[in-house]
Formats: sequence, C-alpha cells, structure tokens
Amino acid sequence: MRETKKETKKENRKDEYVIELENVKKIYDMGPVKVHALNGINLKIKKGEFVAVLGYSGSGKTTLMNMIGSLDLPTSGKIKLAGVDITTLTESELAQLRGKKIGYIFQAFNLIPTLTALENVMLPLTFHNIPEEERREKSERILEKLGMKNRMNHLPKELSGGEQQRVAIARALVVEPEVVLADEPTGNLDYKRGLDVLELLTKLHKEEKRTVVIVTHERFVAQHAERIVQIQDGVIIKDEPRDKFDFNNVKKK
Repeated sequence: MRETKKETKKENRKDEYVIELENVKKIYDMGPVKVHALNGINLKIKKGEFVAVLGYSGSGKTTLMNMIGSLDLPTSGKIKLAGVDITTLTESELAQLRGKKIGYIFQAFNLIPTLTALENVMLPLTFHNIPEEERREKSERILEKLGMKNRMNHLPKELSGGEQQRVAIARALVVEPEVVLADEPTGNLDYKRGLDVLELLTKLHKEEKRTVVIVTHERFVAQHAERIVQIQDGVIIKDEPRDKFDFNNVKKK
C-alpha cells in the first residue's frame, strides 16, 4: 500500500505540469550561418498558472512561444504537452493534440472576413465532429459571456479592434483547451482596449482556473501575470513571481 501511495503522489506531481520543456535548443540553418534561437531552455508550467514570457525583438521569445504551443519542434531537447512527448508524434497526431489542448490568440486576429463572429467561433468545433446545433449553442454561450451577445451576427469588418479580439478569444476558448496561449494579444489595440483584453484574460484565469501564457515585449502586459519568465539571447535569465520580479530593471527597447 505504501508503494502505491508513493506512486500516486509521483503521478500527481507529473500531472500538474501541462507544459514541460527540457534542455530545449533551436538552431536555424541559414546557409553558412547557424542561428541559435534557443540555448538550453528548461521550463515547466503548471495547470492553472498565469505566466508571461517577456522579451524584446531577437530575444527568442517567438521561438519559445512556438515551442510552448507545439507549433515547431526543437533541434534537440524534449517538449511535453499534457504529459505527451511531442517529438515522438506524427504531424497528424501533433495537430490533433494541439487542437484539443491549446487555444491560440494571435496579435493579428485571424478572423475569416466572410464569416460572422458566431461562425468564426463555431469553426474550430467543426473539426471536433460536434453537431451543428451544439456548436451554435456553445459558441453563443461563450460570446455572450465575453459581452458580445449583440454583436455575434456581425462580420469582422463591422467590429472594433477590441471586439474582434474578443471574438478571437472566444474562438480559442470554445474548444475548452487546457492552455490559452496569447501572442502579443494587445499589439493591435490602443491602451484602453488592450487593458480590457488583459482584464478579460485575468478574469477567465481566476474564474475557470485556466492556464494562460502571454508572450509579450511590454512590461505593463507582463504585469498582469502571476509569474514572469524573462528571455534574452535565447536563454531564460529570470523566472520569478510577479511580486518579486523587478520590472524597473527591464530595459525598454
């Protein structure tokens, strides 16, 4: 019995991590030049954490985002998504795993211009073989929750930037992913609308215990997260809780 309890505790510790990167390196072969984008990254993100990856252009943050989101494979090292080593999967298996486990929010809203807000949100559910009526009901519920009840039948061009980002967030959440990965989510918004989006992500994290990872170059965006991971020259130089992280020592660029 004692061994069983120990094994259970070990399994529980493993299960609490939704993303694990172990000694991850990424090298881009640019002909005669090899670019070392990531240099031995070790990072674990627990279920329910709100993490900001903070770094400036050329720091490696976009490459790190691609690794966290399983959008690219490392040159060496190991990446686990929900306990699954992605380097062992076929492209099809990896695409299926991503679709179930991660909801992506990009700087460019990436909405289909000929579809309404509701239809854009329904789209990912189509690939999960969910009946149309259920897709519609589920999408309507989440849009209403995000304050878009009266705008769901509008085309993207009829929506403000903040409203389009809310649709993009709804689309990311509708599949009930374990992780919401947001790449510069306020990049195309003014300060007020950007703040609205950050407050919305914070609310979703707190109310639903959703794992949220924001990738950003802006200090004020990172300050909304509970944990700050700072990357520079392909290396994590700081990984601290928000209340211990010294934002004054982060140089502006």
